[in-house]
Amino acid sequence: MLVVNDRITIPLSQFTFSFARSSGPGGQHVNKVNTKVTLHWPVAETESLSSALRDRFCTRYRRRINKQGELVLRSQRFRDRGRNVADCLQKLRQMILDVSKPPQPRKKTKPSRSSKERRLKSKRLKSNKKQLRRPPTDRE
Repeated sequence: MLVVNDRITIPLSQFTFSFARSSGPGGQHVNKVNTKVTLHWPVAETESLSSALRDRFCTRYRRRINKQGELVLRSQRFRDRGRNVADCLQKLRQMILDVSKPPQPRKKTKPSRSSKERRLKSKRLKSNKKQLRRPPTDRE
């Protein structure tokens, strides 16, 4: 059971783990043992998250969700499988915690007087530059 907070818990039966040989240093050990962990979690089908939370999660982490609607996380930070599984679950827990806080509403602000003046000045300069590029007229 992955306990995210007091309201959100996800049973481990929803996760699918696959294991492979991890890259990097480690010599003979790393070449023999499957310590890299890949976690697959069907986000769209889970009942553990509310629909609003699930939608926020899917929009924020859409690049990590494959075409089957599964979130894919990998970990090969540690040299043993158990710690990599725990690392994957910790990453997922942190992702859900980040999304569980509703986004702060934006405070409307007015542009300052100096920023308006800067904008108008740059508009005038660009306008003058483009007027100079025009071919001369006969009226002058």
